[in-house]
Amino acid sequence: MGYAYYEIIRNGEKIEAGYGVEAVCEKADCTEKIDRGLGYLCGKTPGGDEHGCGGYFCGEHLTYDNQCEACAKVADEAA
Repeated sequence: MGYAYYEIIRNGEKIEAGYGVEAVCEKADCTEKIDRGLGYLCGKTPGGDEHGCGGYFCGEHLTYDNQCEACAKVADEAA
């Protein structure tokens, strides 16, 4: 399977993903252009997992551990 384009199920909805899919950061009010590749993914698995929500965020809204601000807060509280 290539990672330029594929479909995933996230929150019960089918979405297009991959580094060939143009998108905008999912942080409210952010208009940064990104793609839906693994480099912009919150977590480790497209669609979401125990490490993140599976959303796609620009570099400003991802932590060093590839989590969005909300998922990083939950992880910090669990530690």
